[in-house]
Amino acid sequence: MVHGPNLNMLGTREPEIYGDTTLADIDILLKVTGDELGVDVESFQSNHEGDIVEKIQEAKDKYDAILINAAAYTHTSVAIHDAIAAVDVTVIEVHISNIHAREPFRHKSLISPVAKGIIMGFGAEGYALALRGAVTMINAEKNV
Repeated sequence: MVHGPNLNMLGTREPEIYGDTTLADIDILLKVTGDELGVDVESFQSNHEGDIVEKIQEAKDKYDAILINAAAYTHTSVAIHDAIAAVDVTVIEVHISNIHAREPFRHKSLISPVAKGIIMGFGAEGYALALRGAVTMINAEKNV
């Protein structure tokens, strides 16, 4: 799980949009969901684009999937787009809110074209949905 900028402020940042769930709560939700599914989940958060790019690059040959909420970088980062395109890993884009129901500048995602799936608008529960979806996709690919 790659968490982008300002997500470390969850729980206090704009609770009317993002709710009162903290990043630690989301990481616990992912761990519990991962345990249910029999998969390990590692979480990473950075406010720095280069750190996120490096974490994505490290995923090659190390992880089966990346869940990513690139936050504000969703709409601006060609570097994150390119890093995802360069690794052969299932990527699921996650957003707490529905980005299409927000300000117009948030409607365009540079991540979506290189993601296998997108979960948005389900609040913190979207992270568990994304993990379940990623595991389902990976298992289906292995059975082909």
